[in-house]
Amino acid sequence: MPRLAAEPTAAAPIAAMILAAGRGMRMRPLTDSQPKPLLAVQGKPLMQWPMEALHAGGFQRLVINTAWLGEQIEDFCAQWQARHPGAQVTVSREGQDFGYALETAGGIARALPLLGDVFWVLAGDVYVPGFVFAPASVARFETSSMLAHLWLVPNPAHNPRGDFGLSPEGLALNQADGRHTYSTIGLYRRELFEPPWCDILPGNPQGTAEPLAPLLRRAMDAGRVSAELYTGPWVDVGTPARLEELNAAG
Repeated sequence: MPRLAAEPTAAAPIAAMILAAGRGMRMRPLTDSQPKPLLAVQGKPLMQWPMEALHAGGFQRLVINTAWLGEQIEDFCAQWQARHPGAQVTVSREGQDFGYALETAGGIARALPLLGDVFWVLAGDVYVPGFVFAPASVARFETSSMLAHLWLVPNPAHNPRGDFGLSPEGLALNQADGRHTYSTIGLYRRELFEPPWCDILPGNPQGTAEPLAPLLRRAMDAGRVSAELYTGPWVDVGTPARLEELNAAG
């Protein structure tokens, strides 16, 4: 399976990055021997749900970052790619290259040479079975001046205060009385991961581990992040109890 390689051409289809490098500490002991994105939800590995949804939307170029038990994720991706003609899965091996995960912004910066000017980003451990990765959403974003477009969800019990606000005009707000939770699904522009917004070198050769939220908050304060509310089924599968409840419901 390919690893970090040359930058895609301008004509390459839009890529999607699925974040799968985390240790999943809150899911122990389940994640002691299996990476969290491969835990079974409703009969199939958790990360398979968004991979199939992206494929159905016509987004076949996937970039997966790995660290903890990354070889298991890579084996799964190779098998999945073989069953989906036209799909191209590339792995960014953070654990192998640096010995640790690079967090969200660090991981995206590491994979930036593979992602083009506009790309999807989503977590591999969130269950959103009804979300549609629509080409029309990409087209709207590409013609906007935004650095990111986020899908927010109603606050779950484990995050009652939410993350970001949403203005009537569709801007994501860093400061707001009412907040929603970030679903982990978003469209991003390469520019957000370059100066002046981000100081990590493209390709992150130094292995800088950096979270995404500070970049987003800076861009929100400049009015450069849009958002919308998604009200379909959404579960952050963050604990064994949530996983058990989710599987029992099926």
